[in-house]
Amino acid sequence: MKNNKVKIFYFIIASFILLYGCRNNYVPRPRGHFRIDFPEKEYTVFDSVCPFSFEYPVYSIIKKEPGMDEYCWFNIEFPNYKGKLHLSYMDVSNNLKMLTDDAHKLAYKHSVKADAIEEKLWINDKKNVYGIIYLISGDAASSVQFFVTDSLSHYLRGSLYFDALPDKDSLAPVISFFRDDIVHLVETLEWQ
Repeated sequence: MKNNKVKIFYFIIASFILLYGCRNNYVPRPRGHFRIDFPEKEYTVFDSVCPFSFEYPVYSIIKKEPGMDEYCWFNIEFPNYKGKLHLSYMDVSNNLKMLTDDAHKLAYKHSVKADAIEEKLWINDKKNVYGIIYLISGDAASSVQFFVTDSLSHYLRGSLYFDALPDKDSLAPVISFFRDDIVHLVETLEWQ
C-alpha cells in the first residue's frame, strides 16, 4: 500500500511538471539579417580615354585590376557592400552577333542557380544606345548583367558580383539598390 502511495505521489509531481512547466513554449527565432543603411543616390561623370562616358555613384571606386590588359576593362567597386560591377568595352567590327551571343550565354550560365532571368530591352535612339539588361533572381552568383552597343562600333558589357555567398534573401535589398545604379549608368551612357 505504501508503495502505491509513492507511485501516485510521483505521478502527480510528474503530471504537475509536465502540465505547468511547459506553459512558455520556446520557439527558436529564425536567422535574421543585418540592417543595411544605404547612402543617398548621388552620381559623378566618368569621362576618360575610353570612347564612352556615363554617370556612376559617388560611393563607389573605379579600379583596374591586375590582368585587365584591355584599356577599357575596369571595375566599379562598392567597398562598403563588397560588390563589384565588372565592365568591359570592345570595338565592334563585324563581330556584334558574337559579342551579343557571348553576353547572352554568360547571363544564362547562372540559370542553374537562378529562379528566373528577366530580359529588359534597352533602346535609346537619341543617344544611339541599345542593349539588354538581364535581371537574375535567386541564388545566382551574378544578379544583374547587361550589354549596350551602338550596333556599329561600340560595345560595353557589365556584370554585378558580390564577395559573399549568394543568398537571395539577405542580398535582395543590396541588389535592388545597385540595380537602380546600373540602370542609371545605362541611361546616362554616351558614346564618344
